Amino acid sequence: EESVERDAVHQAFMSLFRQDTKASLTALFKHTEATTDDQIRDKVLNYIRDKVFPLKGELLKPQEEMERHITDLIKKSLGDVSGGEFNMFMDFLTSLSIFGGKASQERMQELVEIVEGQADLDSQFDVTGDTDHIDRFISCLQTALPFFARGAPGSKFLNYTNKHILPAFDKLPEQRKLDLLRALAEISPCTTAQVARQMLPAVVQLLKKYMPARKTGEEMNFTYVECLLYVLHHLAHKAPNATNSLCGYKIVTGQPSDRVGEDFSEFYKEFTERLTNVEDLTKATMK
Repeated sequence: EESVERDAVHQAFMSLFRQDTKASLTALFKHTEATTDDQIRDKVLNYIRDKVFPLKGELLKPQEEMERHITDLIKKSLGDVSGGEFNMFMDFLTSLSIFGGKASQERMQELVEIVEGQADLDSQFDVTGDTDHIDRFISCLQTALPFFARGAPGSKFLNYTNKHILPAFDKLPEQRKLDLLRALAEISPCTTAQVARQMLPAVVQLLKKYMPARKTGEEMNFTYVECLLYVLHHLAHKAPNATNSLCGYKIVTGQPSDRVGEDFSEFYKEFTERLTNVEDLTKATMK
């Protein structure tokens, strides 16, 4: 009987949706806000996921207007969501035509801003006291990667990484270190010259740590080094003059760019030796 009653209620809801989709969506999404009773909220979210989202092609007409409306409703509902709920909403948003293959850079930026809000980039990072924060940050960074690839700037994520996370890299759980480096490698082509210059010193320091010196006989984490070298390559490409001293060059043109970035000249010899050792170790493992 309960199942029959539930089906009848669902059918009544869908009848209302077809009569006035905009008003029905607005009323329904009011029950997804953080102030709503948890049990009611869960049922409403399940209904939206199972009954409303699959019918977006039928219900969201006129398409652009209604897709814009439901996007705004979803954004208001993200104040206190679980990781699974956030992923559900993001999967739906990216399925909408306004965020499709022909979407503008501004649309991609809108999606990035949604993810930035979930990543909590305005808060301090406490790796020892809040392990959930690094998990959430990396998950959000991975979610945003396709939007960066389509033109949205990733500066806010990279600035937060440079200021809060890379200085505490050694304290991260091992698996989180690898996830972070892989995500950084993917986002590094999407940075700006200014952010690249700011990040280069921290990346160089990490490379010094993980590229073993020839005489020490240290083991090398090939995956860490591969990710970091990939990041270094793209950062240097974005800000080429910033790495002249790391490569042993002293170029004087009289331009302001001569003085841009960190002076890596003291690292040149050691960095080159470590890089050569990485090359030798890589060749040895391939034999």
